[in-house]
Amino acid sequence: MSRRCVVTGKGVQTGNNVSHANNKTRRRFLPNLQKTSLLSDTLGETVSLRLSTSGVRTVEKRGGLDGWLLSTAPSTLPGDLRRLRRRIEKAREAQGS
Repeated sequence: MSRRCVVTGKGVQTGNNVSHANNKTRRRFLPNLQKTSLLSDTLGETVSLRLSTSGVRTVEKRGGLDGWLLSTAPSTLPGDLRRLRRRIEKAREAQGS
C-alpha cells in the first residue's frame, strides 16, 4: 500500500535534517494519511480509503464521495475508484428512469 492520497496526490517527500553544526542527514516527510470510511449516498455503501486530511476536506466540499467522484475525470482515478464511479453512474440512471 503506497503512502499516497488518491484525492490530492500527496505523497512522501524527502529533505534534510540540519543540525546546529550544519550537518545534513536525509529524512522523509510523510503525508498525514488517515484511513476513512465514506458513505456513498447513491449506493448506500461505505467505502474505505486512505486519504490525507486535506483530501477528506476536499471530498466533503465537493458534496461527499458521490459528488467528488462524478466531478473528477475518470482518467485521473485509480482503477477501483473508476469502477465505483461507473457503479454510481448506473445506479443514478436506474433511479432517474
